[in-house]
Amino acid sequence: QAQLVESGGGLVQPGDSLRLSCAASGRTTSVYAMGWFRQAPGKERELVSAIRWIGGNTYYADSVKGRFTISRDGAQNTMYLQMNSLKPEDTAAYYCAEAEDNFYYFSDKRAYTHWGQGTQVTVSS
Repeated sequence: QAQLVESGGGLVQPGDSLRLSCAASGRTTSVYAMGWFRQAPGKERELVSAIRWIGGNTYYADSVKGRFTISRDGAQNTMYLQMNSLKPEDTAAYYCAEAEDNFYYFSDKRAYTHWGQGTQVTVSS
């Protein structure tokens, strides 16, 4: 498993954009998929977006579809989440995670077994 470090969170106004990054280091085996989760106060942790590493299939939660875009770099060791048209409802701690095998499909949160420490995104006027 790799060490996962998120960055890019912050305080922004509604309608602004933000890009989150997840850097993976020390990986010793191939990764099946990576995803972004978020957890807001009083809410369950939800899978926001995910990408299958080989093939590049993507998944988006209905709440962010059309506004967020997930991607990875050419070296396949960094994952990004471009967030546009941010809303106060997007306020949450955002976490990146890895799925190490394909027992569950990559859009199933049960696939993810290794997590970063999180980065806070706050959308407020």
